[in-house]
Amino acid sequence: MTEKRYYQGTGRRKTAVARVRLFPGSGEFLVNGKSITDYFGHRELFAREVARPLELTGNASAFNVLAKVRGGGVAGQVTAVRHGIARALLDVNAELRPTLKKAGLLTRDPRMKERKKPGLKRARKRPQYTKR
Repeated sequence: MTEKRYYQGTGRRKTAVARVRLFPGSGEFLVNGKSITDYFGHRELFAREVARPLELTGNASAFNVLAKVRGGGVAGQVTAVRHGIARALLDVNAELRPTLKKAGLLTRDPRMKERKKPGLKRARKRPQYTKR
C-alpha cells in the first residue's frame, strides 16, 4: 500500500473554518499562501498557539503545514487552524489522541455569537426604560 502524501484535518471556531494539510517536511507554516507572521501579524502568541499541537506531540519539525482558512476574525481563525492541525495529527498517528485530548486541542469550542432578538438593540441589550 502506498504511503499518504499528506494528512488533513478540518478545524472550526466561531464562524472560522480551516482546512489543514500536513506534509512531511521541515516545519514551515503557510496560511492562505502566506507565512504565519504575514497572515496573523507579528504577535508571538498567535504563532505559538498555532504550533502548540505539533510541539506538544514532538512533531514541530516533522511536518510542513498548509492551511486554508475562511470566515471569522483573527483569534477565531488562529484557533480553527490549531484545531485542524490537532485533527490532522490524529490522521498521522491515532496514539496521539490522549495527549491532544488532555490539552483540550481536539474539543471544538461551541461558543458562537448569539443572534439579535426583535425589540432589542443586540442579543440581550434592551432599550433604556423610561418611566414617563
